[in-house]
Amino acid sequence: MSGEKAINEMTFEEALKKLEILVEKMEKEELPLEESLKYFEEGMELAGHCRKLLSEAEYKLEMMLKNGEKVDFEQFDDQ
Repeated sequence: MSGEKAINEMTFEEALKKLEILVEKMEKEELPLEESLKYFEEGMELAGHCRKLLSEAEYKLEMMLKNGEKVDFEQFDDQ
């Protein structure tokens, strides 16, 4: 996996895209058991990373709202 970014270094968007690719590959291809397990394990790591990043973002928003800080929600819109 040289040249690939470690999961814990990925942005939410990068991890989600890679997860989508893995799921698509598992759905479309008939893979050997070992390869399917490898993809499943990587998918679980990616899903966990996405959950962690979402939780962190939710916490930050809650703290900003609790502290009365202005929140610019437009920065979260898909561009």
